[in-house]
Amino acid sequence: MNEPHDTPQHGPDHSAHLSRRVFLRGAAATGTVLAVGAGTAGAAAAAPGGFPDYAYVRTLLKPSDLAYNPTGEIIFPCVRGTVGRVSGALGRFHLYYAPHDAPGGICLAYGDSLEGPFTEYPDNPVVANDWQPHYKVSHVSSPHVLWNEDAEEMWLYFHGENTTTRLARSKDGIHFTYDKVVLSTSMMPTGTTETSYARVFRHDLPSRGARYVMLFMLNNTTNHRDIAWGWSADGRSWTFDQKPLVKHSDVGAVNVGGPHLLTRGGSAYVVYNTDRGSGGDVLITEVGKDFSRRDHLGVFHDSMSGAPDNGRTASPSFGTENGVPYMIYEAGERLQGAIALARAKQ
Repeated sequence: MNEPHDTPQHGPDHSAHLSRRVFLRGAAATGTVLAVGAGTAGAAAAAPGGFPDYAYVRTLLKPSDLAYNPTGEIIFPCVRGTVGRVSGALGRFHLYYAPHDAPGGICLAYGDSLEGPFTEYPDNPVVANDWQPHYKVSHVSSPHVLWNEDAEEMWLYFHGENTTTRLARSKDGIHFTYDKVVLSTSMMPTGTTETSYARVFRHDLPSRGARYVMLFMLNNTTNHRDIAWGWSADGRSWTFDQKPLVKHSDVGAVNVGGPHLLTRGGSAYVVYNTDRGSGGDVLITEVGKDFSRRDHLGVFHDSMSGAPDNGRTASPSFGTENGVPYMIYEAGERLQGAIALARAKQ
């Protein structure tokens, strides 16, 4: 229900977006296979890969409306369903988010519909930047929560500092127990300066003996951010590819980040936000079921020029309710945004 959906949805034609999508698709496809049907009216009715187009519905959370608001900004939403997972849950859905700047803090809101309303948990943050004896850092941020069916727990991956991704675990999705560091710059090539904004997904890679995949943002001394990845048998101990999965230069961006895994039709895709110096959209790359492909397919979601996007959409998370796919995302200028909701066009 709340994990990446794999059923293609097709909405009405949206010719207003066609020229931009096709142009960026072509610009991003250098040296790769372009999406079949690119540039046709039929292809414009859906995002590349046959995924639905999403249209803005409403803003779910604004910093000014929150009791815990240390910095006036929030980022990186992650939505998870609680039904059949958490007994006595506060709502059918948990929505996790965080401020980016110090002190950050992993926060929770809850509601009974993906379309809201969501209520702020009164004791935010549920994870702070000082958790003795495990760590004391300037900030913690970028929460990604995975329902781990093996452990029957909510597993929270988060960063703090930007060099370190950590894991905490919970039975109720509210009260967490610290586990361990799962990723740091020391595990990546010399010169790596950031390993953050990680998301983890249940995805089998039999040839690697893996059942989980991690996607994250990688930075180095060139100060251009790429998407990197790793794999794990248990979600705790990881092996990381030492080369980027998606390079910023491959898609004509200054930086790429906020990656999310989607699957459909026996293949896997990575969607991620771009920074071209002013605003940014969400792009999509097909990596294949075994992550052996690198087919850059262009624009997955075209940000609106008006509010709340103001030309920037980032860090998408996905959920499905009553068979309808939704995208929850970071909307607006970096460090000035809110959490917004888009629904698949029918």
